Amino acid sequence: MKNPLLDTDGLPRFSAIRPEHVEPAIDELLAGNRARLELVLSRDGPRTWNSVVEPLEDMEDRLVKTWSPVSHLNSVMNSSELRAVYNACLPKLSAYSTEMGQNEELFQAYRAVRERDDFVHLSAAQQRTVDNALRDFRLSGVDLPAKRKRRFKEIGSRLLELAAKFEENVLDASNAWEKHVKDVAALRGLPESSLSVARQAAERKGLPGYLLTLDFPSFYAVMGHADDRTLREEVYTAFSTRASDQGPHAGRWDNTGVMEEILALRHEKAELLGYANYAELSLATKMADSPVQVLDFLYDLADRARPQAERELQKLQDYGREQHGLDDLQPWDVTWLSEKLRQDRYQLSQEDLRPYFPVDRVINGLFQVVERLYEVGIREVAEQVDTWHPDVQFYEIRDADGSLRGQFYTDLYARPKKRGGAWMDVCRMRRRRRDEVQTPVAYLTCNFTPPVAGRPTLLSHEEVETLFHEFGHGLHHMLTRVDHAAVSGIAGVPWDAVELPSQFMENWCWEQEALDLFAAHHQTGEPIPDDLYQRMQAARTFQSAMQMVRQLEFSLFDFRLHADYDPARGARIFETLEEVRDRVAVIRPPAWQRFPNSFSHIFAGGYAAGYYSYKWAEVLSADAFSRFEEDGIFSSEAGRAFLTHILEKGGSEDLMDLYVAFRGREPSIDALLRHSGLAA
Repeated sequence: MKNPLLDTDGLPRFSAIRPEHVEPAIDELLAGNRARLELVLSRDGPRTWNSVVEPLEDMEDRLVKTWSPVSHLNSVMNSSELRAVYNACLPKLSAYSTEMGQNEELFQAYRAVRERDDFVHLSAAQQRTVDNALRDFRLSGVDLPAKRKRRFKEIGSRLLELAAKFEENVLDASNAWEKHVKDVAALRGLPESSLSVARQAAERKGLPGYLLTLDFPSFYAVMGHADDRTLREEVYTAFSTRASDQGPHAGRWDNTGVMEEILALRHEKAELLGYANYAELSLATKMADSPVQVLDFLYDLADRARPQAERELQKLQDYGREQHGLDDLQPWDVTWLSEKLRQDRYQLSQEDLRPYFPVDRVINGLFQVVERLYEVGIREVAEQVDTWHPDVQFYEIRDADGSLRGQFYTDLYARPKKRGGAWMDVCRMRRRRRDEVQTPVAYLTCNFTPPVAGRPTLLSHEEVETLFHEFGHGLHHMLTRVDHAAVSGIAGVPWDAVELPSQFMENWCWEQEALDLFAAHHQTGEPIPDDLYQRMQAARTFQSAMQMVRQLEFSLFDFRLHADYDPARGARIFETLEEVRDRVAVIRPPAWQRFPNSFSHIFAGGYAAGYYSYKWAEVLSADAFSRFEEDGIFSSEAGRAFLTHILEKGGSEDLMDLYVAFRGREPSIDALLRHSGLAA
């Protein structure tokens, strides 16, 4: 029987994937790719796109389609068996990747393609593919002497193992904590939707009453609504000390040593390649030119935002003291008290909007927005598609002429053994092979409150924004017209610009004309009343400066952690964090808080020395949306321009050139400041 992991012509057969299949399949695939590479390099004749690059694209595509479902399952249906084989494969994949990147004969073959007279006649995407590959060869250590190449390879393998261990520790620490509450009075303030989820969680374990967990919907419900301050402190402590030397599971899944080793190895890797630090290495593939430029950008925003953030905090403290007798505002009070203040100031809470966002209507409305902007059609695929969980749905995007453009899975609800957060990931890339185009396929994953007892899931407005955000990433991946996988969709896009399409999509969650497509009361079908919409708009920039300095704290911490690393002094993780807080933070958590220990974006994701990308790309996205504010939010001309110059082009051309082609000029920070309530 053929191994199901290698049956990659169609969609993945998730139900057929067994942990025992994974490692043999990867071994077979890597051996086959190595043999094919040897054949490619042994052929006589000129080095051309067809003889060198195209076979390499075939090999990489087969690897992506094989490993992608395994990696995805490890994130959304984690088990000890799958985790073990996943971790066993990581060093093999790392070794293969490094071998490819350090193969001098292959490097010379790409150089020969680049130096041919007919190189200028290749498409822009082909030229970009070759140029990026030559850059990446150098970033893989192809020019290093043999001893340093070996060390570079060891570092790459170990970093993959450490990233996986970091994520496992966070997941295990999160799953290990729960609080059984028998008396509903202890949960006073929680909305009925949150109580229903807690009740269902208890029932599943055969317990009476309610069960609180560290899944984000449960955590956020307590922090935002629980009137019991002691309960808020207990849940905050458990959440903010996950995978650390503090808190209820102190030391059991401690990521401190993992972080120290990751930072040391990243710095060593950068030095091997001739960079002063990992921040410099990170910027080699980004829009930003230098660490100084990034830090200046972040500190400039901080200087603009902090005075207003201090005023916002003072108002919150005054309100807490005068209205709730809180003389010592603590971090576990901030979200709860902010909700109270929002309600008093605007007669609006997050829960007031939830009845207007039943999940099915929101998804349908999201699709309508996209259909109007880009002249495509989106529908659920009715026939049976193999998935990994009953909650998963599968959709396709078609052009106006009916041709298939993209496909995607949605997995929207939180559950045990599923990684927290929200993300889009690649299942399959668009690429052309002779006369056939491979349809791009995406995974869209969220962790919303799951449905309870057959009642419709009602999203908060923040969750609606999250859904639109991730679908923006998905559109970037699926609407591409680029035929070469290395620069197709999000591939090859500078990481500090990859958030542009996702943050851009969030804007439609605030516009009346868009909301009218999907925001309707789940019982009456009535749209959001005008007075509620006006209060929602008035509250849009509520505490926006406090939110901005918090994001800047994360960004500066990440960047300085990598830019300032000194092997003689070690990582200085918490010292660096305190220095950053001295400069930008207005809320200081207690000394025992261990936020870095679960900061997966930078220790287990792709944002190392790149978390600043969220703010960098937000300048682009706010400025891009300002064209729609000028032309109309469903302007067909503006929509077509964004599709043509940004979404369809992927990483095939310089991002700034593409942006200027769309906007007619380089981006301005003005729209971001205006949207954030910071404009003078």
